[in-house]
Amino acid sequence: MLIKKQKKYLFTAVTVLVIGLWLGGFFCFCHTINHYKVSDEATDAIVVLTGGRNRIAEAIKLFNAGLAEKLFISGVSQKVSVGDIEAKTGVKINNPEKIELGYKAENTLGNASEIKEWIENNQISSVRLITSNYHMPRSMAELSTYHLPLKVICHPVYSERISKRWWHSWATFLFIFAEYNKFLYVQARNFIKYTGGRK
Repeated sequence: MLIKKQKKYLFTAVTVLVIGLWLGGFFCFCHTINHYKVSDEATDAIVVLTGGRNRIAEAIKLFNAGLAEKLFISGVSQKVSVGDIEAKTGVKINNPEKIELGYKAENTLGNASEIKEWIENNQISSVRLITSNYHMPRSMAELSTYHLPLKVICHPVYSERISKRWWHSWATFLFIFAEYNKFLYVQARNFIKYTGGRK
């Protein structure tokens, strides 16, 4: 009987600890995605991930402003051209010949692989990574799996649809909740891969 009680208490303690760690991580995640400090330092290239509102338009504006000599757009739909992107965003591109499109990626994992390949082929040592603020941690986690000798400046894009006061919006909470768990999955996968590779 005593052993059963001890097991029950242990299970309860572990459950409370796991929930506490998850909640603590969630609050840190929410704070991080809404408090990025963005540098205006120039980089070799700007890399932007498709999928979120205003990401590509922001990348083009920064490219036009001279913050990088090259722009790579990862995860573009087949048959879409630079001209199509210019028309859709409504932002004129100053040097379209310096823009390259990646058609292979279908998700964040694919984005990281596509970016890695492009960076190595173009001998890039620094990039400004543009994606939505909530998507930045997972994007960085996926890219970090390749251990590239690369300086990355995070440049988040904020959407009016995703409230910074997430606790006031059930829709935003659920969205960030899902993104946080995806991020945890990537971190866990990377940890298992890293520790497994050391054996």
